[in-house]
Amino acid sequence: MDSTAAPITKSAAAKLVKRNFLEALKSNDFGKLKAILIQRQIDVDTVFEVEDENMVLASYKQGYWLPSYKLKSSWATGLHLSVLFGHVECLLVLLDHNATINCRPNGKTPLHVACEMANLDCVKILCDRGAKLNCYSLSGHTALHFCTTPSSILCAKQLVWRGANVNMKTNNQDEETPLHTAAHFGLPELVAFYVEHGAVVDSVNAHMETPLATATYWALRFKEQEFSREHHLICRMLLDYKAEVNARDDDFKTPLHKAAWNCDHVLMHMMLEAGAEANLMDINGCAAIQYVLKVTSVRPAARPEICYQLLLNHGAARIYPPQFHKYSDREEGEDGRRIRCGDHLPLHRYIRNTSTRGTAPIEHPLNAGRRPRTSQKARNSPRTWAGQKKK
Repeated sequence: MDSTAAPITKSAAAKLVKRNFLEALKSNDFGKLKAILIQRQIDVDTVFEVEDENMVLASYKQGYWLPSYKLKSSWATGLHLSVLFGHVECLLVLLDHNATINCRPNGKTPLHVACEMANLDCVKILCDRGAKLNCYSLSGHTALHFCTTPSSILCAKQLVWRGANVNMKTNNQDEETPLHTAAHFGLPELVAFYVEHGAVVDSVNAHMETPLATATYWALRFKEQEFSREHHLICRMLLDYKAEVNARDDDFKTPLHKAAWNCDHVLMHMMLEAGAEANLMDINGCAAIQYVLKVTSVRPAARPEICYQLLLNHGAARIYPPQFHKYSDREEGEDGRRIRCGDHLPLHRYIRNTSTRGTAPIEHPLNAGRRPRTSQKARNSPRTWAGQKKK
């Protein structure tokens, strides 16, 4: 033995054991992991700092700001890492040595991570060993709220079969149920499963939005400017489940308003046939037809003329040029002739902004030569109008 070799300090030995423990977790060397735990060289709930750029292990409260370098790594126990890597053998070894199953070093329990990773085997093991099904993460989500992909549907079913609450709202400013989450991410199979197991079809979140309104809004993929068939199917299912088609959110918008904002003629037809009222106004005093006209220029994949015709066919109030300030008497038709007030105009011409032309307002032909109507209150007003004499 070399007598000149420097003795290993206690802290250096602890770091070496911790590194070996972490390497065993990453490589799924459950034999080495078990040997380390039997020798009691390290606590089974030791917390590690590991890379986590996708924030699978981390969960933060809404409204908190953190610099980007803080979000590149997360704290995690051996249970979290075993679930993250999908190492079932290591997970069983840790649980056999009494690892804390509901530990949240960085805001999520191992069950939350298992659902986000869509690891069904880990979900089953954690549930069998007593994981809390309705436990909140630091961001206020339950395990069901982390089931947001088609591959995680089986995880959600497993949780519900074992007693997870399908109507439990998030503990944050959104207050969404798992049904809202499934509607948001376009999971029709999960929507049907939740409803069959007692989910309230017309449950509302903090903004008074129902799952139908959520599915309607997210039916348009804004980045690709494409409509989602999955969201269309969810809306059809919810309407078949007797969802309230005229339910209003805190801005008094109905699902029809949201479909009109997306210029989604498929959903608009679906809702109008289900009894949606075409003339309901939101907090801005706008009906669905105003939103169709407003967004036409920024919905290249849409068929606004169909949306407009659908609303007119279902009793929507027609918008005449005098009521719509972006119309001018200088507009010309496709054949070059001037379009008169009251003529049908292609929808894309309605939204053309001609406010800079300085044109005079147009009078409707039916009102030509008529005096403007005056209410009884105005006629009895003490004001003196031009041309009137004081008595």
